[in-house]
Amino acid sequence: MPRDSFVHLHLHTEYSLLDGAVRMRELMNEAVKMKMPAVAITDHGNLFGAIDFYQCAKAAGIKPIIGCEAYITSGSYKEKPSRESTFHFTLLAENETGYRNLVKLISAAHLDGFYYRPRIDKGLLAAHADGLIGLSGCLASEINSALQVDNIEKAQNLTAEYRDIFGPRNFFIELHDHGMAEQKQCNAHLPKFAREFGLGLVAANDVHFLRRSDHKAHDVLLCINTATKIEDEQRMRYEPELYFKSPAEMREIFRDFPEAITNTLEITDRCNLEIEFGKSKYPEYPVPPGKTREGYLRELCYKGLHERYGERAANDQELIKRLDYEVDVLEKTGFVSYLLIVWDFIHFARERGIPVGPGRGSAAGSIVAYVLGITDIDPLQYGLIFERFLNPERISPPDIDVDFCEARRGEVLEYVR
Repeated sequence: MPRDSFVHLHLHTEYSLLDGAVRMRELMNEAVKMKMPAVAITDHGNLFGAIDFYQCAKAAGIKPIIGCEAYITSGSYKEKPSRESTFHFTLLAENETGYRNLVKLISAAHLDGFYYRPRIDKGLLAAHADGLIGLSGCLASEINSALQVDNIEKAQNLTAEYRDIFGPRNFFIELHDHGMAEQKQCNAHLPKFAREFGLGLVAANDVHFLRRSDHKAHDVLLCINTATKIEDEQRMRYEPELYFKSPAEMREIFRDFPEAITNTLEITDRCNLEIEFGKSKYPEYPVPPGKTREGYLRELCYKGLHERYGERAANDQELIKRLDYEVDVLEKTGFVSYLLIVWDFIHFARERGIPVGPGRGSAAGSIVAYVLGITDIDPLQYGLIFERFLNPERISPPDIDVDFCEARRGEVLEYVR
């Protein structure tokens, strides 16, 4: 990685609805032109663009850093007070653990914490901080909000609080400089906090549009967002400086803090999230102690074989050969847990007297499905072939159509959940 470069770690794409105006592919083209090794996505309160961003970056040879500018409430994220205070905070996924924690945080923010905005609180953040890198945020952050009203002691206490949540290695003080008086006021204290608490500095530009010339178009977007008119003097405005600046521009702006530039590269080195595509992932079925999933599936199948076929199960080699073949294919293709999960919730329904259909579609061609009670159709009797259900030459998830009594279907869904 070129050590004279720079990486934007605070950037809003078009997925920051009516606020960000950066399109993915144009962003990657600019990053390639500027020879940037990586770029981050930190949309407001959401991860909607994460996969699109990841794939576009990978295709362009740019390292993707998945993050979010989260909304942190001063109280409990589940409460809805009459006066709400929310602050911005930048989160970056360092690895798969961090990405999973980020997904949990943002999901909780939308499902349980939504009140004007999707919110989290520090308790929730602390519970899911593993694998995440935290940056102190922009002017709308909690630390900077305290500094803007000259409450230095509160800002120090907040810095210590966030340091304790992430640890000194994973919490950085974020510096912005768009020529605003408020930023100069904050930047007079932030480097001191970094030294006092043993934290790193990080330079950021809070990117909302790609080029300086895009500022006017973005201003119109902001008017739509805030339901105001361009000529309104009292409306919200963004500085023209919130564009995707080059490494040279960022190094010049933060020439007094070269470590803040270098740290963007250090963080880039540490963020190594790999997302696998094209492979189905299923929960691993919890088998009884001392058993393997494969062994447990065979055990259930042979038990079901005797229940379905009686004495024939002990002597019919065609029957046994067919069953062994199907179980072997399920093992090789990685669908053992898949079948056990389906067997489990159908078994649950039958035990509780919830009517279950006889099975439909290609699953009727599987003797494993028949002996497990997933279907009620003997595939050998009707000459049905297994390969319509699962073909080892063209692997795709087996399609199992199951019908439950409409009146009690909710019980099965709740059990599966």
